[in-house]
Amino acid sequence: MRRWFAAIATSFAFIAAKPVMAADLVDTAANSATSKTFLAAVKAAGLTQTLKNNGPYTIFLPTDSAFKQLPPETVDSLMKDKKKLAQVLAYHVVPGKITVADVKPGEVKTMEGESLKLTSDNGKVTINDEANVIQSDVMADNGVIHEIDKVILPQ
Repeated sequence: MRRWFAAIATSFAFIAAKPVMAADLVDTAANSATSKTFLAAVKAAGLTQTLKNNGPYTIFLPTDSAFKQLPPETVDSLMKDKKKLAQVLAYHVVPGKITVADVKPGEVKTMEGESLKLTSDNGKVTINDEANVIQSDVMADNGVIHEIDKVILPQ
């Protein structure tokens, strides 16, 4: 009987000692019910591995409702043009990890190459004076996600 208890105790200790693996940006976004369009676009643009393996990155992730604000022909056009789609998505990604508390008013360079203008007013963060952060500081092992209410397009 003692061996049986010892075996169970050893098993629980082994299970408890296993490290918990954090999720990458793609897996973290997949846990959100509002990021399906963004994830489909990331896959179509061939950016999945970049956002899974590299980093850290800050993603200003347009929600599904943000994509629905775009004219349907714009979404269709982007999904057919992999290069343009990758450019638009990369415009939403900033190298480095920026939490809402870290936001300093000013410009940050995106993975796409252009800059985003960030403003912060008592914790309310706005991008390019047009998109608002509606869900902030969703942490991943290789960065952070901030959901935004509008798709922002590079100039």
